[in-house]
Amino acid sequence: MANEATSHLKARRGRLAKLLGGIDLPLLLVTLALVGYGLVVVYSASLSISEASLPRQAVGVLIGLVLLALVARFDYRRLADKAKVLFVIDCILMVLPIIPGLSYESHGITGWIKVPFINLTLQTAELAKPITVLMMAALASRYEGRVTSLRAYLRLCGVLLVPFLLILLQPDLGTGLVILVAGAVVIIMAGPKRSWVLATIAIIVALVAAVLVSDSIVDSLVGDEHSLIKDYQMNRLLVFVNPTADTSGSGYNLQQALIAVGSGGSFGKGIGGATQASLGFLPEAHTDFVFALLSEEFGFVGSSLLVALFLALILLTLRVANRCEGLFGKLVCLGIAATWAFQIFENIGMCLSLMPITGIPLPFISYGSSSMVAQLMCVGIVQSVETHRVKAG
Repeated sequence: MANEATSHLKARRGRLAKLLGGIDLPLLLVTLALVGYGLVVVYSASLSISEASLPRQAVGVLIGLVLLALVARFDYRRLADKAKVLFVIDCILMVLPIIPGLSYESHGITGWIKVPFINLTLQTAELAKPITVLMMAALASRYEGRVTSLRAYLRLCGVLLVPFLLILLQPDLGTGLVILVAGAVVIIMAGPKRSWVLATIAIIVALVAAVLVSDSIVDSLVGDEHSLIKDYQMNRLLVFVNPTADTSGSGYNLQQALIAVGSGGSFGKGIGGATQASLGFLPEAHTDFVFALLSEEFGFVGSSLLVALFLALILLTLRVANRCEGLFGKLVCLGIAATWAFQIFENIGMCLSLMPITGIPLPFISYGSSSMVAQLMCVGIVQSVETHRVKAG
């Protein structure tokens, strides 16, 4: 009887695997749970925030799920030798929003384009995130896990620097940092010497310090419009260092976020009960500070559930990377996991005064169709790696 039950169970698993086409079911279920959670949060936000449109977010979810299915069926290994094509696409996505007639500005950032013939806007930098990961993985995988030439290492860094600098033209430092971190993880996992990586980090720190000093001088002499780092960005850094320095000015958003998170208690105030958002105290509650809104409505338990889902998403992606036989697939999954991890840590961290305030959305939760489509595309890419992981690529 036991043998018959075991055989029956194996047969059912085999039929299920055939039906799913080899996709990672736990990863899909976690993704759907995050999407559902995000729709609930957007619905709650829409009760008091007119800009938060649940139907528009639902359209983004539907488009994203369709792309997830299509990308999952596509053999990602066909992109392993398409680094140049991916580089061109990446650059085009970065440049489109600054082309007159196409560009659409929001909150001082020209990161959107108006889609012709339909009343929709598209934040192309969100789509550039997975494209950048694919591009860097395609280049880095050519060195078979060991970058022994300094010239090759500098070439990888130089290629990554191009989309990062282009995104600064919009200017969108937050998205630029996401791209930079994800690409850097891919490069590091490609196997360069540790001394090169440490030297690169030291150079970046020195350059950032030099930019901060020079910008303060330029700002005092000729004004903020000629500075690389704008006044509002500098103020965000100062508030991060001292959150109580200007609670009614630059530090206002942070203080309201902390109040929202703290007032949620253990179980929160329920859907529509986020008074910090509904009364207009918490700016951008449906986008940048959506974690604060979620914490106020669902409390510590709801926030912990979200973090658990994010952790499962990243661990399942790393599992796909570990099971993949090809280096290209491993690097793609690692890059996507890094993209998610940085966005999650930064967005939640800024609501808790652990990270500087940036305009980085919380994956699957923040309002924004472009972000939702991009996140679901990333899941589709990971599913493609899982589906085609057996053969080397």
